[in-house]
Amino acid sequence: MSVDIDTVKRIARLARIAVSEEEAQGLQGELNSILGWVEQLGELDVDDVEPMTSVVQVAMKKREDAVTDGGIAADIVANAPETEDNYFVVPKVVE
Repeated sequence: MSVDIDTVKRIARLARIAVSEEEAQGLQGELNSILGWVEQLGELDVDDVEPMTSVVQVAMKKREDAVTDGGIAADIVANAPETEDNYFVVPKVVE
């Protein structure tokens, strides 16, 4: 896969970067070399490699997923100017 000058200019426009004709020539070479490296990575056999999120094996800290009401609803709405059944009452703003 290779990138032409028109593609470089389109990418620059989409990224909202001002690129002169000379800079576009240089970027074309850089983008083509990057894509070359990506193609080389695609040639690697990674069938036996497990996906990982970190280079170091770390066990995720987990807690039991339990649904609760928090038990402090009355404390939360205690300073509200107006409440109803532990909910905040606010004026209607959409008609």
